[in-house]
Amino acid sequence: MKRLFFVLSSLWNKPTARLAAGFLFCVLTLGLFAPVLPLADPTAIDLGNKFLSPCSAHWLGTDALGRDIFSRLIWGIRSSVYTALVATLLTALFGTLWGLVSAAANRQTDELMMRFCDLWMSFPSEVMILAMVGLLGPGIENIIIGCLVAKWPWYARMIRSLAKRIQNSAFIRFSLVNNADRRWILTRHLFPNVLADFFVLATLDTGSVILMISSLSFLGLGVSAPTAEWGMMLAEAKNVMTLYPWQMLPAGLMILCTVVALHFLGDALAQVFEPKQRASSHGGFYER
Repeated sequence: MKRLFFVLSSLWNKPTARLAAGFLFCVLTLGLFAPVLPLADPTAIDLGNKFLSPCSAHWLGTDALGRDIFSRLIWGIRSSVYTALVATLLTALFGTLWGLVSAAANRQTDELMMRFCDLWMSFPSEVMILAMVGLLGPGIENIIIGCLVAKWPWYARMIRSLAKRIQNSAFIRFSLVNNADRRWILTRHLFPNVLADFFVLATLDTGSVILMISSLSFLGLGVSAPTAEWGMMLAEAKNVMTLYPWQMLPAGLMILCTVVALHFLGDALAQVFEPKQRASSHGGFYER
């Protein structure tokens, strides 16, 4: 609880972090309660009411098929933001585990695992995700698999570097002198001390994954119709951009604001978890 209070109090003192966290909280809450909110059916087609301007019945108007844009925007949180969160979490967990095991292993195993990461990182992650989704087919599950396959080495590399730096600490040397098991060192020392950087990296990367999901849907390789998704909404709006340019604003602004908020929050977390701030927080952020 002391660690959590330190993080929350530090973030509260940063106006940009408060604004970003509040915006993301509202977005995630709306997406979570979308099924119970009084929203129009996001897939209901009404050709008699297509391209309506914003009004009391349709707050953001309707699209080319007469579907309520506001409803599709809220439901799109699930397929855009929640999918990105799941993909980032799985990727970060797998990469972190790989990096920690590599850092705690002997020299030969560490070298082999890192060379495999270097080989995997030689392939551009965006191209690999496109190839995976093109091979497996469109769909949320395949996007998550593509992100996991393409992005895990970056987490492994960074976490391994952090863990290697921590291994020179006095408490690690003390554990080794006392013949502590490597698994015990991994779970009790290395993992808790890279947890802060884990959250910073994951927060920043979630914005990139949202952009990737939206790009894939914009190209027709992401979420399949009629599921509401922000990138797909942009793809549908671009066909009538010259006649109804306002159709692109809701989804475009939501993507922009969400990604910017994630980056602001990630930057604030990085500042909170700086070593100087850890040391100044009544004995350090990571008390053992």
